Amino acid sequence: MGNKNKLQRFAENLTFSNLFQYRYEEVVNGFYLKGKWKQEFFKNNHPLTLELGCGKGEYTVGMARRYPEKNFIGVDIKGARMWRGLKTAREENLRNVAFVRTRIELAEYYLGEKEVDTLWIT
Repeated sequence: MGNKNKLQRFAENLTFSNLFQYRYEEVVNGFYLKGKWKQEFFKNNHPLTLELGCGKGEYTVGMARRYPEKNFIGVDIKGARMWRGLKTAREENLRNVAFVRTRIELAEYYLGEKEVDTLWIT
């Protein structure tokens, strides 16, 4: 992927309402959705699956498409890769999928204790 294309994807990532990416200081001081993803973001109480290392988000989006009665969050550090899943989710109007751009070891700051029902490490 060319550098220009990567920069365009980073810019478009800022337009996705289901992408969460914050500076370290903002997250460790209390992420506003921690412990409240189902109620505040997904607006339901469906089971939540977390995929660590989601890459382009193809699996996360595919499962969200197949299981609309469940919620899915993909986590990866590479925003240019994640762009594909974000774009597909928007094009297909999938409301049960979100992405967090962060290092995996920081995921604990985004999620409350016992908030995740299923964990995938891919």
